[in-house]
Amino acid sequence: MTIGIVGAGSVGSAIGTVLARAGIEAKILNRRGAAAMGPLAALLAPHVTAGTREEVLGADIVFVAVPWTRLGEALGGVDWTGRIVVDCTNALEGPSFKPVNLHGRTSSEAFATYVPGARVVKTINHILPHLLAGDPRAEGGRRVLFLAGDDANAKAEIGAIIDKIGFYRVDLGGLREGGRMIEFPGGPLPALNFVVFD
Repeated sequence: MTIGIVGAGSVGSAIGTVLARAGIEAKILNRRGAAAMGPLAALLAPHVTAGTREEVLGADIVFVAVPWTRLGEALGGVDWTGRIVVDCTNALEGPSFKPVNLHGRTSSEAFATYVPGARVVKTINHILPHLLAGDPRAEGGRRVLFLAGDDANAKAEIGAIIDKIGFYRVDLGGLREGGRMIEFPGGPLPALNFVVFD
């Protein structure tokens, strides 16, 4: 199972950090090229390394952590059929952080239009990057990562990764209902630090 990470900003870097720490192999894509990754590349090596667009977007599982306004540019021209795409985005216009008008859809429903045929799972967008990159064991328990999706097998694959990186997973159900709970802005769960005591 190959893994790609699109975006090497604060969220993409945090994803790379937790995967590398768990010994999970992945390729990460930065729109400015591998050379621009600098110290991040050294931090993530050897498990997470810079990849080409073809390597990253062609992976079995693709984590997407780019600004909403760049989704078309970042994800266009790819056959997504049957592959798992993890929506780590929030529907905001940068740098103003103005909410995008989604015309009644959830952000993941809108996101899915950029990856037609993919099995979309929503997660990670709700937690602050420094908490994601930090120790998942906190305050005597484990930090929670929520996930939502319509494909049970895709959620199981992402759930297994969440387990391996040390977080506690909570399945919120389908993409529309569950995704709405963790989307930002609007959902009740983002930016909160939930901890489960074992």
